[in-house]
Amino acid sequence: MTMQPIINSNLPEFKVPAYTKSKGFHEVSNEDLKGRWSVLFFYPGDFTFVCPTELADLADNYAEFQQIGVDIYSVSTDSHFVHKAWQDASEAVKKVQYTMLADMRFELARAFGVMIEEAGQAYRGTFLIDPDGKVRVAEIHDNGIGRDAQELLRKVRAAQFIYEHPGEVCPAKWRQGDATLKPSIDLVGKI
Repeated sequence: MTMQPIINSNLPEFKVPAYTKSKGFHEVSNEDLKGRWSVLFFYPGDFTFVCPTELADLADNYAEFQQIGVDIYSVSTDSHFVHKAWQDASEAVKKVQYTMLADMRFELARAFGVMIEEAGQAYRGTFLIDPDGKVRVAEIHDNGIGRDAQELLRKVRAAQFIYEHPGEVCPAKWRQGDATLKPSIDLVGKI
C-alpha cells in the first residue's frame, strides 16, 4: 500500500448539508472556505462518547479560533438533522456555535483518508486549510484518542506564522511570541 501525502494538497471540491445554530440548515461547499483559514474536524458520530467532549472543547475555545481568523467545521457521516437533534439533546454539544457538516455520502471522509468503510464512520481527523485552499496540518487519531483544542490552536498559530513569514520555521513547542528559526547552513549541527 502506498499512502499519498496530503500536506500541501488542495482542498477537494465538495458541497454538503450543514447545521449551524445561528443559521439553521444550509449547504457548505469548498467555495465557502476560500480565502479563510479553516479547520475540518472529523469525528465518528453524534450521540457517542469521546465526540461530545471534543466538540465541547472546541466550543470552549471557539472565540480564540475566531479571533485569529479561523473557521471551524466539525464533520461526521451523520445527517444535518441528527446534528441539530444532538445539539438540542446534549448539554456539551449545546455550546457549539461553529458549523457541523453532514458528510452523508462520505465524500469528505474519503477525500481526506479518514473513512472507515465497514463502519460508515470517520476516524478522528483534523485538517487545517490555509486561505489558498492548501492542507497545512493533517492529524489522524484512532477513535479512542480524544484531541485537545489548545494544542490545535498552537499548531494553527504556527502555520499562520510560517504562512506570513516565508523562510522562517517554528521549533518544537513553539508558542506565539517565541523565537523562530531561519534555516541556513550556519545552523547545521548547532541546534
